[in-house]
Amino acid sequence: MSAYAIIFALLFLGAPYAQALPAASGSAQLVRSSSEIVRLAWVASNQGDLKAISVLVDEILKEYEGTAKVLASQLSRFPPRDKFHDYQVMSDVATALFIKAETLMHQGKSNEAKALFKNIIAQYPWAQSFDPSRGTYWSVAEKSQSSIDVIEGRTPSNPAPVTKAPKTKPVLKFPGNEEVVDWAKYGKFLNAGTKDYHYQITDQAGLSAALGEGLYPNLQDVYKDPGFKIALKEGRLKGSHWDFVATPDLQAAFYKWFQATESWGVRLFYIGEIFEKAGMLPQAIKAYDDLIVNFPTTIAWTYWQTPWYPAQAAVYKIQYLIRIHPELHMEFKGAKIHIENPDDPKHYVAYTTPGKIRKLNFLEITEEELKWQPKMMPLGKPIYYSGQGQVRFVKYDSGHWQLLVDNKPFLIKGMSYMPTKVGQSPDDGTLVDWMKEDDNHDGIIDAPYEAWVDKYGDNKRHSDEPVVGDFALMKEMGVNTLRMYYQPSIISDKAFMENMYKNFGFKVAMGNFLGKYAIGSGASWSEGTDYANPVHRKNLLDYVRQMVLAFKDEPYILMWVLGNENNYGVASNADKKPVAYYQFVNEAAKMIKSIDPNHPVAICNGDTLFLDKFGKYAPDVDAYGANVYRGDYGFGSFWEDVAQLADKPAFITEYGAPAYGGLSMSYQEAQQAQSDYHKGNWLDILYNSDGYQDGSGNSVGGFVFEWLDEWWKDYSPSIHDTKADAIGPFPGGYYFEEWFGLFGQGDGSKSPYLREGRKVYYTYKELWNS
Repeated sequence: MSAYAIIFALLFLGAPYAQALPAASGSAQLVRSSSEIVRLAWVASNQGDLKAISVLVDEILKEYEGTAKVLASQLSRFPPRDKFHDYQVMSDVATALFIKAETLMHQGKSNEAKALFKNIIAQYPWAQSFDPSRGTYWSVAEKSQSSIDVIEGRTPSNPAPVTKAPKTKPVLKFPGNEEVVDWAKYGKFLNAGTKDYHYQITDQAGLSAALGEGLYPNLQDVYKDPGFKIALKEGRLKGSHWDFVATPDLQAAFYKWFQATESWGVRLFYIGEIFEKAGMLPQAIKAYDDLIVNFPTTIAWTYWQTPWYPAQAAVYKIQYLIRIHPELHMEFKGAKIHIENPDDPKHYVAYTTPGKIRKLNFLEITEEELKWQPKMMPLGKPIYYSGQGQVRFVKYDSGHWQLLVDNKPFLIKGMSYMPTKVGQSPDDGTLVDWMKEDDNHDGIIDAPYEAWVDKYGDNKRHSDEPVVGDFALMKEMGVNTLRMYYQPSIISDKAFMENMYKNFGFKVAMGNFLGKYAIGSGASWSEGTDYANPVHRKNLLDYVRQMVLAFKDEPYILMWVLGNENNYGVASNADKKPVAYYQFVNEAAKMIKSIDPNHPVAICNGDTLFLDKFGKYAPDVDAYGANVYRGDYGFGSFWEDVAQLADKPAFITEYGAPAYGGLSMSYQEAQQAQSDYHKGNWLDILYNSDGYQDGSGNSVGGFVFEWLDEWWKDYSPSIHDTKADAIGPFPGGYYFEEWFGLFGQGDGSKSPYLREGRKVYYTYKELWNS
């Protein structure tokens, strides 16, 4: 979930719950739901109304405290995401108490606040609250403890681990007798390429011996492995298999996932990832291949309970590993799993061609193969232009696309830039516009022009650490475009942006939230934008028109980008009325083009949810952009799906990974993992752009998320939090939202100037300048 939304929603448009509190209820009024009471408590909290909050807390305790305590007694861990609503009352009671405690703390009533926080921790340790702005759940007890730490003055500034955590790797007693399994020796591929595909095993013993322990259908050898018996005896296999996703004890994780209650398709994917983390790449590839061949129709669920297809991801995992490890001397050809109706788990259909992995022979291992140089192809003749302006897309008869700027190819090397000074937060209204921030009052804007790199890591500036500024660092890195979102106040910053373009040449992809978070529609947060409401639609069109008229003639404008994951909902109903939403997007795109024929219009979606409806109802939108976080291997079927369902050029509006990996890796290892993740993602963007023979040819670039760590995202803006509120497809297994920067801010004491350079920055300097 992007940071842009909450920043602008709170800073420029007021807090989302800022609406009048209803009058006190009469005795005959129906009992309000616990969730409604919590909503009203947030309203009162925004207004600092402790008296109203106390009344609401008394109400929720009277009606729901008994039920909440019963529910709390049933838990010994957080409930799974699909069971969250079963414990909603418990979480609401805890959240209401938390709101009151926070208000007491902010009003200086520390002792009362601390007592209430401790009560929450003791009674409701597994309560969670959903943050719609970030799209994640947070632990009420954990945040209560953080508040106690603040009250008591415990504010560690940079608790990242600096020593390597103890780690094991699987040591296989039975590793398998084939590095690359020849499936045809042990069975038959039936109906390949169709929805009726099936692999029929004819020699189970031979296949089990070829694959090795832990892989299907080898169901016995793990139990014969002495390592398994030792791990079991030592108690290293206790707990849920999900507890082993990010453990450094990879040997125990392998045994645990082999025994997991998940379907074999899910088990094989995580076993493959365990082997991958352990550096056992041939074994990882075998696990992913096993999944593709035997369980291509497996469906699983993400953290947000959206459908996920592990076998489809496994295809791209293998391609990624072979691409970045040419020393494996492997080739993977012909594999394809196409999912029809991917957003409808009851009616999806998988068309499977398993493909073939083979080991290259000595004569085939050329210098080019060792460097993994992708094959290129001619583009052919132009067959379509998206307008005649200075910026436009062109499609060639090869099916490939380019973005043209002044008739020259332009690949977006973009950056999400929102430098935030440590201690500032949109949640408490202290965030300062970075285009105006001059903390040292020297008349120069801080982050873009006065940042410096702490090359010694000591949080001190030495004589050989010159002031360079973020813009100069970005230019040196190869950045050519920044992603910004429109709000009326930035009209006053046009001179700043003109100077940025003149001196550094950065283009701007100007976005409009288009009613997400209720921005621009005139709706309240609780009401949310209704894309079928004519009043909301008119307000939004006026808001978009204001943006285009203000910036259409600026030389730095690259394109207009509509929305920000609107298809996920959150104070808008695009997730419930997708047809109405995309029809409105198309209306907005047509209006923009009538005012500004010189710049194309794109959308910013969340991944590919409702992509088919976008393709059908928004033909006047020129390009498909999306925030996509799928893993280090890249974006999987994203490019192909856009080509098939929308026939548009595509780009990634957000991608990235944290530079922190929890206890599963040291800080140095996490930096390397972040760098590897970005490299895999960028190469996927590049190899699916124009001219690359084996890609989809419709990629026009992407935007890195993000330039600088933002300390406000998880809780206290003065603490660089290492809490893991949400599972994610990252090296450490969690989002760690405060660590996504290509640069850190050290211990925070020299913010907003200090830049702690991470490995990923230098990786991009090489990738984007080669």
